[in-house]
Amino acid sequence: MEAISAFFNEYGALLAGGTWDTIVMTGLSTLFAYVLGIPLGVAVVVTSPDGLRPNRAVHTILGWIVNIGRSIPFIILLVAIIPFTRLIVGTSLGVPGAIVPLVVSAAPFVGRMVEQSLLEVDASLVEAAESFGANMWQIVTKVLVRESLPSLIRGVAITFIAVFGYSAMAGMVGAGGLGDIAIRYGYQRYQGDVMIATIVILVVLVQIVQSLGDLAAHKLDKRNR
Repeated sequence: MEAISAFFNEYGALLAGGTWDTIVMTGLSTLFAYVLGIPLGVAVVVTSPDGLRPNRAVHTILGWIVNIGRSIPFIILLVAIIPFTRLIVGTSLGVPGAIVPLVVSAAPFVGRMVEQSLLEVDASLVEAAESFGANMWQIVTKVLVRESLPSLIRGVAITFIAVFGYSAMAGMVGAGGLGDIAIRYGYQRYQGDVMIATIVILVVLVQIVQSLGDLAAHKLDKRNR
């Protein structure tokens, strides 16, 4: 117990700060990724051959954007867009410097997640809405999004956890958070206790997020009412 107490006296504040930075970094990045990814996913579905407004050219271009964005490893993207990151937030270091590449990397992933969720909606519901005279905006918001909400919520949890992992990699270039602590103390200084502590915190946070996502999806699923 004395060893544990001494460890937290020495590293408790550091780990608490790193945990908070990681949560802020991941939360804001996930939020902005969905701001970009939801319209992207909706546009892919709407312009598909069986969509509400078929447009092969637009659909193909959007598909390429999503696929290219998802194909670039995050660690490479992180370094490649440093000039763009500095242009947007003025720095490539710390939490602000990590958010931009995290959003750029996660937005195509979100777009694909949203596309898959919307495609799960029964086509007969869309046909029924069209027969009642609903316009495209009404069909998207009141049919596609509403009916796919449980799947979208699960997608948020999955995206948050994926971005969580990316944020740890961002620590390799001084982005802050638990990844930075694990690299500086656990790897560079060979302090295994700090490395283990960061891993435990990451596992706990992931479990909490996944549980909350599953609970929210279960509550919103009409089949469970």
